[in-house]
Amino acid sequence: MQQILLRQNKIRRAQEHFWVVGLATDNTILFIELIAIGAQNRVNVNPPDVFRMGIYKLAVKMILVHNHPSGNLKPSHTDKDFTDHMLKVGKLINIDVVDHLIITESGFTSFKDKGIMDKLRKNGLYEVKDRESEAMKEMKLRIERDKAEREKAMDIARKMKADGVDIDTIKKYTGLYVRDIKKA
Repeated sequence: MQQILLRQNKIRRAQEHFWVVGLATDNTILFIELIAIGAQNRVNVNPPDVFRMGIYKLAVKMILVHNHPSGNLKPSHTDKDFTDHMLKVGKLINIDVVDHLIITESGFTSFKDKGIMDKLRKNGLYEVKDRESEAMKEMKLRIERDKAEREKAMDIARKMKADGVDIDTIKKYTGLYVRDIKKA
């Protein structure tokens, strides 16, 4: 990627560039695409720009790459936030964002090597919640709670029956049906 950057004339190298590298399952490079050229300290890209070629070329993985003309290899908060956003979009469309590289004319930083990618995967920001699965989880929890309450009521009914308490009183205090109390 540094060689690609160095092909730009000196004036262009003073601007931030943003590339995506598309990979096949076996990490074969399918494409390297320049997405945008920005200003000296920023480049604006959005998810459709980032993933368009990956979708078209059937990439299953991507590496994000941008340069810092300043020579500073430290990822900024904005760099991390953008990467996090792209990770989550990639997850949604089944393209794994495996790394983000910051390059300069003399070096590079890998988010993966620094452990940043793992932290971003786990942070929960920008997660797309599946409404149906959330509703299903809620329903399962409610069913489990109701089942536990019924089991507790049945246990109380058994104890009350063993103590000789009449069925109407047991029904009153447990909320169970007479047929359930007789089974207890």
